[in-house]
Amino acid sequence: MGGRVVVVGAVNVDFVVAADRLPGPGETVVGPRVERFGGGKGANAAVAAARAGADVRLIGAVGDDDTGRVALDELRADGVRVDGVAVLDGVPTGVAVIVVDAAGENQIAVGAGANGGVERDRVRDALVDALPDVDCVLVSTEIPLAAVAVVVETATAVGVPCVLNPAPVLPGLAGLLVPRPGLRGPLLTPNVGELAALTGPGPTGVRAVGLAARTGAAVIVTLGGEGALVVEPGGVVEHLPPRPTTVCDTTGAGDTFNGVLAARLAAGVGLLDAARAANAAAALSVRHIGARAGMPTADLITGSM
Repeated sequence: MGGRVVVVGAVNVDFVVAADRLPGPGETVVGPRVERFGGGKGANAAVAAARAGADVRLIGAVGDDDTGRVALDELRADGVRVDGVAVLDGVPTGVAVIVVDAAGENQIAVGAGANGGVERDRVRDALVDALPDVDCVLVSTEIPLAAVAVVVETATAVGVPCVLNPAPVLPGLAGLLVPRPGLRGPLLTPNVGELAALTGPGPTGVRAVGLAARTGAAVIVTLGGEGALVVEPGGVVEHLPPRPTTVCDTTGAGDTFNGVLAARLAAGVGLLDAARAANAAAALSVRHIGARAGMPTADLITGSM
């Protein structure tokens, strides 16, 4: 495809427990197995974009430990450039503990580790160095708000498309969504819960239209098993229906959506067609256990549409 993408976000290692059902508050549920996978929203989206055909550079941080070294090796094996990932002394690499039930739904707890040390100034320097050769920037919010802010400010200031996946919705994040005079805000990709956290209660479509009006940029709401809602700044709304699939594990489906969306936008594909490809890729991704195992190649995405 030839598009060039910079992803800024978290690098984790995921420990996944498969169980018949998710635990309730204070409850212990025992599953038959535990597996280890590469994870973190930034790293996952970078892998998804690379498999979709983009030239991808990741900016983030890992600890100076075996976990971090393995995480970087796995990213390199998927074609992701990791020269922008800092290796921090005395800090552990981020870890996520995930429970997946028989229907493929999950619960996730994350220990930020080195992701909490993704520093604003270092991100700015790495991004400024990369931007002359970048077609799209993607940032997610498992890193400090100051780092997210500098990505949005730097990319939008020079007119490079910026996709912001607000997962999770950090305190103060709403302040980044009001663009400076003459500029558009980032393209937002919340799920339904994140949209509610950004806008308050109300019908999904109405809230998404209002959010697009505030930012001056498109909003794509991911709806899980109901597909996605694409809202353009003029209020044009299109629902992308869910793609047929067999659900084994929904972990990483949103990361797949965002990575493929960024890859397609970077390649010059229009918003709606890019969202359709991302929707198809997310449906393919849930067929396997682990965030990255089911992330499809460009050929698989095209063949499923």
